Amino acid sequence: MERWAELREAVEKVKLVDAHAHNIVGPDSSLPFISCFSEAQGEALSYTPHSLSFKRSLRDIAELYGSESTLDIIEEYRRSSGLQSITSMCFKAARISAILIDDGIELHKKHEIDWHRKFAPVVGRILRIERLAENILDEELADGSAWTLHMFTETFIEKLKSVADKIVGLKSIAAYRSGLEINTRVTIEEAEESFAEVLSKGKPVRIMNKSFIDYIFTRSLEVALCFDLPIQIHTGFGDKDLDLRLSNPLHLRSLLEDKRFSKCRIVLLHASYPFSKEASYLASVYPQVFLDFGLAVPKLSVHGMISSVRELLELAPIKKVMFSTDGYAFPETFYLGAKRAREVLFSVLRDACIAGDLLIPEAVEAAEDILARNAIQFYKINVYDEASDIKNVLPQDIAKKEATNPQRDIVFVRILWVDGSGQHRCRVVPVKRFYDVVEKNGVGLTVAAMGMSSLVDGPAENTNLTGVGEIRLIPDLSTKRVIPWAASEEIVLADMHIKPGVAWEYCPREALRRVCKVLTDEFNLVMNAGFENEFYLLKSIFRYGKEEWLPFDLTNYCSTSSFDAASPMFHEVVSALQSLNIPVEQLHAEAGKGQYEMALGHTNCTQAADNLIFAREVIRAIARKHNLLATFMPKYNLEDIGSGSHVHISLWENDENVFMASGGPSQYGMSKVGEEFLAGVLNHLPSIMAFTAPLPNSYDRLQPNTWSGAYQCWGKENREAALRTACPPGISSGLVSNFELKTFDGCANPHLGLASIVVAGIDGLRRHLSLPEPIDINPHLLGTKLNRLPTSLSESVNALRKNDVFRDLIGEKLLTAIIGVREAEIDYYSRHREGYKQLIHHY
Repeated sequence: MERWAELREAVEKVKLVDAHAHNIVGPDSSLPFISCFSEAQGEALSYTPHSLSFKRSLRDIAELYGSESTLDIIEEYRRSSGLQSITSMCFKAARISAILIDDGIELHKKHEIDWHRKFAPVVGRILRIERLAENILDEELADGSAWTLHMFTETFIEKLKSVADKIVGLKSIAAYRSGLEINTRVTIEEAEESFAEVLSKGKPVRIMNKSFIDYIFTRSLEVALCFDLPIQIHTGFGDKDLDLRLSNPLHLRSLLEDKRFSKCRIVLLHASYPFSKEASYLASVYPQVFLDFGLAVPKLSVHGMISSVRELLELAPIKKVMFSTDGYAFPETFYLGAKRAREVLFSVLRDACIAGDLLIPEAVEAAEDILARNAIQFYKINVYDEASDIKNVLPQDIAKKEATNPQRDIVFVRILWVDGSGQHRCRVVPVKRFYDVVEKNGVGLTVAAMGMSSLVDGPAENTNLTGVGEIRLIPDLSTKRVIPWAASEEIVLADMHIKPGVAWEYCPREALRRVCKVLTDEFNLVMNAGFENEFYLLKSIFRYGKEEWLPFDLTNYCSTSSFDAASPMFHEVVSALQSLNIPVEQLHAEAGKGQYEMALGHTNCTQAADNLIFAREVIRAIARKHNLLATFMPKYNLEDIGSGSHVHISLWENDENVFMASGGPSQYGMSKVGEEFLAGVLNHLPSIMAFTAPLPNSYDRLQPNTWSGAYQCWGKENREAALRTACPPGISSGLVSNFELKTFDGCANPHLGLASIVVAGIDGLRRHLSLPEPIDINPHLLGTKLNRLPTSLSESVNALRKNDVFRDLIGEKLLTAIIGVREAEIDYYSRHREGYKQLIHHY
């Protein structure tokens, strides 16, 4: 055994992180003590003393208590010692440093979570989503009305968000109710029907209907993504309420293949026994899948426990396997889970060394990972274990820094938002404060921030936003990146919340999510977007003691010499964008003097808007490094070509492009859905422009014969049309894969701009709008036969003000604020004719 002393010591020494457990009950609970040895209930429980695990576990407890190994004597010892004493004894023997408790299980006389803090240094909460939903529906509404699905959904999501910073994860017991074949594409109609069925069964509510469970699960995933919360899923065996056939984790395939939730971390509980091999496979091929072997250890026989954990490690990466006791009701269950986990893991890792799979140092590291470190990093919990080599395991030191680069010495974190005028703004905090406070609580920001115009750092009149009141900028950790041009800093995009977990109705990112959810709920569609960035590179000279900005280059469209001149800068730009996982499709010199264009790859519209913000930051920063100024403003020189931020739009369903026609004849190469969506955008284009062309200077760009889209029309590959359907290389002749909207420029808030397009498309789909005939010539040649798009910001604002569809979907408050900001722009630039020249420093 001397050979294994190092491994044995490592396994015994580490203080455990129990990543899944339940509440302990009081001594007066009606729950029989024998139930801690089995998942059986009722009459079946009488056979428990004849199981292998009972006989072994009873001896383990008797050894701990120094008593005889009989159930009656042990129960007497428990009564005479008292709950506090035996809990302290069990936890001390188990050496557990942290417990994560799912308090959604109904246990008679159970203790609240805080009670457990007397026995473990760290106690976290796991929120069971089905129990939350049932608790909500058991409540009576204040006005005596009946619950509707819409009211329930709002309440459910609000409650999830309100506790997001107080929990370490979510949990689902869908396996117990309707099985693991979760349909993340459940329709509103299906959810409504199932919701009515749930309510019809009366109270207390018990949710068993599959469609409604799938609906709750999907909404929970959306919140989990927003707050980077993992979700634990019961898999494999349990009590007799569970249909074991439906608890095989392979049923989760459609969920795991849903790209919307590919970043949502999922934990398969209980070793998925008897489907441990299946769970191991899933963890090996899906990056979002992790494993937990609680319940299987210690409920199985010794051979069964060893076999199950060994099967998990056959394919699954060691970094994805975690320990838990699945302790519940009785402190002995925590002790038994901890004791047997150490013994089983030692046996499995020792055998792996004998077989040649691991070296002893690797096995030691694996033990520390599985028993503690993996869970610390995964659940981002604050644990420090002086007794082992697991040190500096605060979430800010591991879960965050390792996610970027463990070697980097990060000093600052920039928290970035884009306001209603489209300007990028940031707050900067030292890294320690970010992870200690800001990560979950955000930073304060005046509500006036969403009422500021392009040249006045104060709230515009008529926005209903003043210097009174504060919101929270909550970092979206899924967007956090190391800054390529400032390696000691990180950058993260922020959401605007009233308080952590409660979105502010003026938040641009939330507005886009909100309307995208309508598009998905009503039509099962996702909008993808890809942006073309046009910008000028300017160099500074001083003439007569005054700074002037001149074009970096004077050559023509797609000039090779122009690209040669800028190539060193673009090498850095593209490298930086690649490090941020932002795809660049192509770049070239544009028609203006010193003007360039860079096209980004398409993705879901929220990600596309985020990517555009980061791309602007990269281009401006690296240009500055090369002593240049990059400006995205629409018309920096009234005598030269303007700059747009043309956006390409497509519609997707189940990861297939459904904007494009398929399976039958199509007049325009588009599907029916595509035509109706495009017709809605065409119809609402004047209102959209209040978002996508937000400055008076924007309309200096939108002129006929400049490929900017001056008329309210669409055309096939017509670059003078405001809306151009496109057939890029690789798409079959006669089909179109997307449409390009040209009236979008670099001063637009990209989230609000895309939200306006989604709103217009939804209206087209709802009303089944039809497209007029495409324009296949220069629309300017048709004169008054075509409607001219707004020639001023005033016209766009007037169109928006009258638009009830936008008011309904964007929201009254946000719409009022945007109109107020636009009115301030109109007023300012009408009185300051040269004011636009300063915009090169703002956009």
